[in-house]
Amino acid sequence: MAAQMTALSIMQDAPVIPVIVLHNAEHAVPMAKALLAGGIRALEVTLRTPQGLACIEAIAKQLPEAIVGAGTVRNAADAAAAARAGARFAVSPGYTSKLGQACRDLNLPLLPGVATSSEIMMAQEDGFTELKFFPAVQSGGIQMLKAWQGPFGELRFCPTGGISPGNAAEFLALSNVVCVGGSWLVPASAVESGNWSLITELAQATQALRSSRTA
Repeated sequence: MAAQMTALSIMQDAPVIPVIVLHNAEHAVPMAKALLAGGIRALEVTLRTPQGLACIEAIAKQLPEAIVGAGTVRNAADAAAAARAGARFAVSPGYTSKLGQACRDLNLPLLPGVATSSEIMMAQEDGFTELKFFPAVQSGGIQMLKAWQGPFGELRFCPTGGISPGNAAEFLALSNVVCVGGSWLVPASAVESGNWSLITELAQATQALRSSRTA
């Protein structure tokens, strides 16, 4: 199943890919179960903490129904470590050809981060047509995505960075946006207190955003 997945199919699974930062591996499985209960399967667990890989491994082993990926993948070593831990996709804050090649060698779908037209062209030259726009709001947001519809009309984006329940629908209404990335689904306070029901409620609320894709 993992080998057949593409960046696009992962992006199409739900309107929001949660950007997850965990400091305790014991929180990984109950957090993932809470998101699954709310209809979110594609989970981006970032490598921003020392526990990131252990969290990915725990989810991959115990919850095969989840589509767990690694975020903040910055180089070939990160990609290899993520793949060993069981990650089924990778998300990067930026893009280099070396990282793109490493992920292809690992058969690991990559959602590369871009913020400028030149970066888009570099990623597209290497065969990537689904991209993460990061940091989205800080880099021009909706107006930038609209501007890219002309020269890069065939590309599809997952804006991440500054996305919230208040602006997600507006991003999703754009023809070149498939999904958004957001950290609001997994509040640090909810994770630390074990308030898994709140995370499920936040995940369930994102299902209403599907209408933005068909409006």
